[in-house]
This record gives sequence, C-alpha cells and structure tokens, in this order.
Amino acid sequence: MRADAAARLRHVYWIGGGSGAGKSVIASRLAARYGLRVYATDDVMADHVHRCAPADGPYLTGFAAMDMDERWVNRSPETMLETFGWFRGEGFGLIVEDLLRRPAEPGVIAEGFRLLPRLVQPLLADPGHAVWLLPTPGFRRAAFARRGSLWQIAGQTSDPERALGNLLDRDRMFTERLREEAQRLELRVIEVDGTVTEDGLEELVTEAFGL
Repeated sequence: MRADAAARLRHVYWIGGGSGAGKSVIASRLAARYGLRVYATDDVMADHVHRCAPADGPYLTGFAAMDMDERWVNRSPETMLETFGWFRGEGFGLIVEDLLRRPAEPGVIAEGFRLLPRLVQPLLADPGHAVWLLPTPGFRRAAFARRGSLWQIAGQTSDPERALGNLLDRDRMFTERLREEAQRLELRVIEVDGTVTEDGLEELVTEAFGL
C-alpha cells in the first residue's frame, strides 16, 4: 500500500518542521510562484479529530478531555511531548487519505508539524520532495511574539508563565526529535535561526525540491 501511495503521491512536496519555522509562509510563496496548491495540515485538524476513531487516536481523545491547566500547567514538558497525539502520528492516515483524493494536477505542497519524517519517508517516490524546517528556540519565541500568538494558549491557564515555559520546552524537544529522525532517514533539514531572510529560506526550499 505504501509503495502504491508513494507512486500516487509523487506530485506532492512535503514541508514539515517545528512550530514557528515559517512552513506556511514558504508553502504559500512556493505555491504562488510555481502554480501549486497548498494542503495545510493545521487547517484540517478539527476535521481529523472528528474523523479519527477513538481506537486510532487514544492520545487525541485524552487530550481533548483535559482542561487547559491539565494540558499546559500540571504536566512536565516531557509528558506533554510523549502524550500529544499529533506528535505520535495519530491521524496521519487521514492526511494521506485527503491527498490521495485530490487531483494530481497541479502539484501540491503539504505543510505542517504533523508531517513526521518516519511517516513521510515511505511515501516519497523522490526523497528530494521533502524538507523539514527546524527553528531555534529563540527564533520560535520571536516568531510567536511577532504573530501576537505567544500567550494565545498560555494566557488561558491559571499560570501563564509556567504554561508558556512548558509549551516552549516541549516544542524545543519536538524539534530536536524531528532533527534526529530526519537525519537518521537521510532526509533534508534546514535550520531556521533568523540569519536567513524569508526570500533566502524560500530559495533554500526551492533548491531542495529541485523546482
């Protein structure tokens, strides 16, 4: 099935990576430049939660049942990392279903943190069609601040400072996991630390994809 899916998804370019790295911006710019469509995995999360059977998404189900303090204040960042359903690949099969149902022309750029290297790699007819953008902790925090979303989640808890620290630490560990996994599978990673402009990052991804 995976070999067949790889052949059927050879028109897809994959941009994964940590939160705040600029995946959505780069995907939109490349889509406009090359006449491609964007499939943003963040935009379909609510639909995928609805479509995901409890047996296929136990961590997603558990997360949905928690209040904001249980999610972000009362647990360690390590526990948050290990029990977050999207980080464990829950619902990834629905991403594949969505992409297989869409026409192959024009090509598609799929983007989002849910695109884990170990799950994407078997779907690659061409390994050069995937890249992971990995933000440094400082870049991520600055990116959230620029967007005005730094306190969006933490501000809904009883201890915003602790919640934000937990969230940022969890995301740091997740980014490190992405780096280790992608490098082990010999997939392309690009460090995002603010020393490269958006134009420069767009060119790096364009080069990686061979567009």
